[in-house]
Amino acid sequence: MAGIVGVHGIGKYNYYVAAGNSATGAAEAMRLKWDRYLQVALGGESRTYFSEVAYFSHLLHDRQPQQGPQAFAALPAPAQQVLVDWARNLDMGERFTGALKMFTGWLLTRLDSRSAAFASLFAPEVAAYLTDSARRVRCQEAVRDAIRKNSPRVVIAHSLGSVVAYETLWANPDLEVDLLLTLGSPLGMRNVVFERLLPAPINGLGRRPTGVKRWVNIADKDDIAAIPANLRGSFTGVDLEERVNLDWIDFHTAEKYLGCPALDPHLRPFLP
Repeated sequence: MAGIVGVHGIGKYNYYVAAGNSATGAAEAMRLKWDRYLQVALGGESRTYFSEVAYFSHLLHDRQPQQGPQAFAALPAPAQQVLVDWARNLDMGERFTGALKMFTGWLLTRLDSRSAAFASLFAPEVAAYLTDSARRVRCQEAVRDAIRKNSPRVVIAHSLGSVVAYETLWANPDLEVDLLLTLGSPLGMRNVVFERLLPAPINGLGRRPTGVKRWVNIADKDDIAAIPANLRGSFTGVDLEERVNLDWIDFHTAEKYLGCPALDPHLRPFLP
């Protein structure tokens, strides 16, 4: 494969800490994991798929203990597993995530369009990116540098990474990629993300970045970060949308998305 650059989502600050406060070390650790995740979708062959995963999570943190709702968002893996096990023991299955997504959608329709309260509560890194212009620029620079250095044909952007990649590609029209693959994207999320995008949507519509030849968006049917799951109602230039069913409780992780068979036909043309 001619190289893929990945752009990660929220909750990856632990890679930075584990690498001794090294962004380079965090990026390499993520690249190795994303290679393993993607090999599941592409037939199980062990090889190097990603040239780099653009790392920026450390730029959205103040390196001090978090309190209140943000502390909940930063729960360590063991605590998160307790929550997952609790949900599984409710034996609610997809009814649980379906109801959760309905509630999330209901809440979004009632937010003041000028408020970042939702993002601050549920995804502090999203709020930090959207409300702090200096951090926003630094994150985009990290993604820009990774794309410029590796000249990938494909960019795969997950979660918040789809927002950073979208804005980075618009801010740097010299960056050209054959395929932008967005996974679990909140780009169209009204009152939280969409109205804050740069460049701003025109007449209620965003547009595919000029350097992107093809844009494919994939979202799990119950992913509460991907609301709305379909981006065509909010953006022109989305060539294809796919709705998938990853897991009733584990519906947003990069591991599930990158291992999804739906990625195969889109990436297969770039295999050597």
